[in-house]
Amino acid sequence: MSFKSIVRELREMKDGIGNISRRGAERKQHWSNRTRSHIVPDVAFSDPIEQGQWANLPPELLLDIIRRVEESEASWPARSVIVFCASVCKSWREITKEIVKTPEECGRLTFPISLKQPGPRESPIQCFIKRDRANSVYRLYFGMTPSEDERDKLLLAAKKIRRATSTDFVISLVADDFSRASNTYAGKLRSNFLGTKFSIYDSQPPSDAAIQHGRLSRRFHAKQVSPRVPACNYRVATISYELNVLRTRGPRRMHCAMHSIPLSSIQEGGSAPTPTSFPQSFDEKTFAAPLSKAKESAIEINSSGFSRSAVTVASQEPLVLKNKAPRWHEQLQCWCLNFKGRVTVASVKNFQLVAAVDPSHNIPVAEQEKVILQFGKIGKDIFTMDYRYPLSAFQAFAICLSSFDTKPACE
Repeated sequence: MSFKSIVRELREMKDGIGNISRRGAERKQHWSNRTRSHIVPDVAFSDPIEQGQWANLPPELLLDIIRRVEESEASWPARSVIVFCASVCKSWREITKEIVKTPEECGRLTFPISLKQPGPRESPIQCFIKRDRANSVYRLYFGMTPSEDERDKLLLAAKKIRRATSTDFVISLVADDFSRASNTYAGKLRSNFLGTKFSIYDSQPPSDAAIQHGRLSRRFHAKQVSPRVPACNYRVATISYELNVLRTRGPRRMHCAMHSIPLSSIQEGGSAPTPTSFPQSFDEKTFAAPLSKAKESAIEINSSGFSRSAVTVASQEPLVLKNKAPRWHEQLQCWCLNFKGRVTVASVKNFQLVAAVDPSHNIPVAEQEKVILQFGKIGKDIFTMDYRYPLSAFQAFAICLSSFDTKPACE
């Protein structure tokens, strides 16, 4: 059988799975409507799928088929075939996950966990954000600019929720479910009252990092927490905007302390934390050590129902990012940055982030000047977002969301 025939049958298999889903229960119907626009959640194919002739292929042949499919389908939406290869059966899923590399290694986004993994070291991953003012929703899409047919690949979505003393941006894998009890919940961004300081919370720890628990507000036993509910939020970064007390002209100045990423990650031979899967159930052992045995691994929960945990890199200095200083253009009478054509509209929200390092850190000059994240406006309610190692798409998106919050004290 030729390689084209194999790919054709895989596409037919994909259509068949969609038909089965449409004839299934309501949850499967909800999933089938999302397959074309969203990266597939890991739990989407937890139910057994009817196996046919493909489930009994020899491992060597299967390995060769999936490797050739992965190499040929490098961009979306054609890359959805890789996701459906992983949905055939357990053996296909394991081999597919073995072949598909992380974004740092291959520069591609495939599975949902790719959004929590560091981007490529060389060329950045290019995305764009659409703002829906009416519904206070922000959608992150994969690609350089919006396509004409509006069938862009949705990566993440966030909903802005104003509170009495803060503002929350709840981040989800889908654009129509922002419940923190959902298995599509990815994390959140929370601001202070003035909008000058933000905290990024992840629904899972980025690695086996040390976990420091915050103060106790309400307590629940671990056995009472549903496996489908994210049991806690891990604070992985803090964003600070400098106050502009004198109201001087100039762009915003910001610093991002990435508590979960060590400074050594940008040094020669360094690496950033890379999660390999989403947690399928609550891990009681994570919370067993620092708590009393008499309490049977009780969890510290804040008023919103989630624990306030801070992920820190043990015995290592965290990476700090700062906005790249723009230059004043005398002819244009404005502050300018070189976005290499990716930003076309002047805005106070536009920024580029580079590593804030000390000479004693022995970081090469080229690494110090490398733009890790850039964000800027290209049209009404449309913004570009380009990120690279050591940031993940989730972390980059959360940092960009902080730019959308009102900051009267910083401008």
